[in-house]
Amino acid sequence: MSVVIAWDIGGVHLKAARAENGRILDAVQVASPLRLGVERVTDAFGEIKPRIGSAPRHVLTMTAELADTFATRREGVERLALVAAQQLAGSDVLVYAGRAGFVSPESAGKHVEDIASANWHASASLVARLCGTALFLDMGSTTTDIVPVAGGALRSHGYTDAERLAAGELVYTGLVRGFVMAAAERAPLGGRWTTLINENFANMADVHRILDSLPDDADKMMTADGRDKTVTASRARLARMLGRDADEGEDAEWLELARWFAEVQIRTVTDGAMLVLSRAMLPPSAPVVGAGIGIEVIAEVARRLSRPYVGFATLLDASPTVGGLATQCAPAAALAALASRA
Repeated sequence: MSVVIAWDIGGVHLKAARAENGRILDAVQVASPLRLGVERVTDAFGEIKPRIGSAPRHVLTMTAELADTFATRREGVERLALVAAQQLAGSDVLVYAGRAGFVSPESAGKHVEDIASANWHASASLVARLCGTALFLDMGSTTTDIVPVAGGALRSHGYTDAERLAAGELVYTGLVRGFVMAAAERAPLGGRWTTLINENFANMADVHRILDSLPDDADKMMTADGRDKTVTASRARLARMLGRDADEGEDAEWLELARWFAEVQIRTVTDGAMLVLSRAMLPPSAPVVGAGIGIEVIAEVARRLSRPYVGFATLLDASPTVGGLATQCAPAAALAALASRA
């Protein structure tokens, strides 16, 4: 039996998935904000390992090397690979280098450009293998990946973060951590356009909490003001973006404002998808495959693109109870599936 545990080390979350002969048996994510130090990643490994169990082989991917905890991305890749090797000592540990395959933690420094933020490559590679031709979208807490696949191969224009940003294949909007101040410069309220305050008073988790469209347990980070994760508190944070207090407007007004910000996010992702499609030219029958915590947003994008929608979980060999978790931890689940079948 081939048993593999895959890890996805992000800037604010650590995710893991367990696979046996390609079947996903479990997936989990915990908060591990790197801005508070690398020790938070170590703590997160300690929290996940008792649940996810042991395995003879562990594989890992990352995006956390971009965190400003590290002076350079190279430093981030090397230190995170070392942390993982230490935490998983006693097992075979490999680092996913995307287009370069798997490498040892000790040689990670020689493959920085291939390892850095390559988790999208694992997810898209599995979609290419299982779906053939599709537009893969993964909306996480912070960003959205947009990756065209055709003929069982990736057709992305960029590979590194810088290349993917330039190509429109990496969009900085996420369901939870996306800053409201970055979504737009102004917003409608009371029949007028109001300039937004350029401060991180609220994030997209507040928007989706007000709309009751925030998945359970999706928001694992502290709120912008350190206060409660309630609809009332989210209204107060959103009102602050317009220089107001929540009691200066009716609940219905803040609800409509939240709807507007959610619409802006959908348009942003749709624009990105249309840009990528204008270059990739996938056939109209090619579906949108959605993963991440923002699958409801992606489903709406698929509708606007007049394309079928396919959930990432339906492509996986996983039980219904695990499929949802695996979708939220798509890179880890995909990497586990790929490695356990190799």
